[in-house]
Amino acid sequence: MKITQIRNATIIIHLADKVILVDPMLAPKGLIPSLKYAVSKRRRNPLVDLPDRTEALLAKVTHCLITHCQKGHFDHLDKAGTKWLRENSIPVYCSTQDATYLKEKGLDVHPLSSTGVNDFLGGTVSLVPCLHGKGLIGKMMAHGFGFSIQLPNEPSLYITGDTIMTNEVRSFVLDQIPEVIVLPAGGARFDLGGDIIMGLDGAIQMGALTNSRIIANHLEALDHCPVTRKALQTEIDKKGWRDRFFIPCDGETLTMDAA
Repeated sequence: MKITQIRNATIIIHLADKVILVDPMLAPKGLIPSLKYAVSKRRRNPLVDLPDRTEALLAKVTHCLITHCQKGHFDHLDKAGTKWLRENSIPVYCSTQDATYLKEKGLDVHPLSSTGVNDFLGGTVSLVPCLHGKGLIGKMMAHGFGFSIQLPNEPSLYITGDTIMTNEVRSFVLDQIPEVIVLPAGGARFDLGGDIIMGLDGAIQMGALTNSRIIANHLEALDHCPVTRKALQTEIDKKGWRDRFFIPCDGETLTMDAA
């Protein structure tokens, strides 16, 4: 298995005979308004361009996974991503709660049950609930699902989706011990309320919880995500985790062999 970091939460998973696109945000730099208002200078999103080789990577995609997409979560499926999926007739796998919403956009939707194990590309995928923030802000968010993917001859993979650390996430990791975890770690927050995804503290908690290989993303692409790659790398180095906790640059590909 190879995993390419595209931008923010958008990744591509390269398998022997399948290529899975996850949470496509494909808009050009600066096309989408700021998510922060109580600042001296607003920055439009995305903050950075797509990697130069994105088009070539997308040309090989055979399937897509969406963790969540409603209530304005453009950073996991934007208009450009939707258009690309529709024009290329890519099968889209999502939770049942997002299925109707995506079908109305003309996509080839394959709903996944959140209450059991689903067949998926010759293996299985199970859904793990996310908590995309607490309190008033949490009530305004779309709480999606992470994906636990088990495929023959590949490492077990847990894509957490946008979530803070919860007892449910913690219990899942301790029980299932995924070999690879993709973890949004940008510490996203709006002008009011707390973090809506894990930040530095949550990422370090995950690293202490398990010896799994961890890939951190959702970094340096949106104006409401303050955690930087440098700050997270500093904490990883202090813990001595450089051999199992990775922070890929946009466009970088990591190889994750099965144990």
